[in-house]
Amino acid sequence: MIFKPYYYFETGCAAYLFGCGGLGKCAVVDAHEQDVEAYAAFAASKGMRITHVIDTHVHADHRSGGPALAKKIGATYCLHESADVALAFEPLKDGQEIELGNTRVKVLHTPGHTPESVSLVVTDLRRGADPWFVLTGDTLFVGAVGRPDLPGRARENAGELYDNIHAKLLTLPDELEIYPGHFSGSVCGAGMSGKPSSTIAFEKRCNPLLSKSREEFIEALCDVPPKPAEMAQILRINQGREGNTP
Repeated sequence: MIFKPYYYFETGCAAYLFGCGGLGKCAVVDAHEQDVEAYAAFAASKGMRITHVIDTHVHADHRSGGPALAKKIGATYCLHESADVALAFEPLKDGQEIELGNTRVKVLHTPGHTPESVSLVVTDLRRGADPWFVLTGDTLFVGAVGRPDLPGRARENAGELYDNIHAKLLTLPDELEIYPGHFSGSVCGAGMSGKPSSTIAFEKRCNPLLSKSREEFIEALCDVPPKPAEMAQILRINQGREGNTP
């Protein structure tokens, strides 16, 4: 498997390119607008074709490069089926598997940060049948979790976030690596580590929010950073309702 993270330290954001080098198929997750050319060039340099461009959710803090990248290279642009957008996308379903040569991607619907949030469990079949890592988007961070207040209904969303983290992520193998959509410097959660990756086991032991009861978890998430600057406009652009989104 080829796995390349892209870290945006000014905003505490991450994007990922990964897939099967042998069979030349890969995906890009949470692409940023400014690096559309870079993703395409890197894939081409490895003899790989980007077949899927996936946003783990509709971003409120930066402009997605997903639709533009998919259009440029003729790939499929994907969001969870519940996404409220005005642009064409392939709907992802909970439990669905995406084939990238010898790489498999299992979709987990993990709402709470946003209604359409997904996490992606990735397996390299050449290494074995056990999953290698999970891309947790804005659901679970290193040392923190995604903020629930951006769509409104913060307490209800926080409860849903707690339920999905405990039922769908913390039940994954302890050794599984976690690669989230953000790290320290992002406004999409509070208390994130500057380390951009972790494991399920480490987060179980050390993430202070994961040892709380459901009610304690909800109360803790009432203390969040200010909302992202220009959030309303960024959302409209990423939803295809404003700007030059394809």
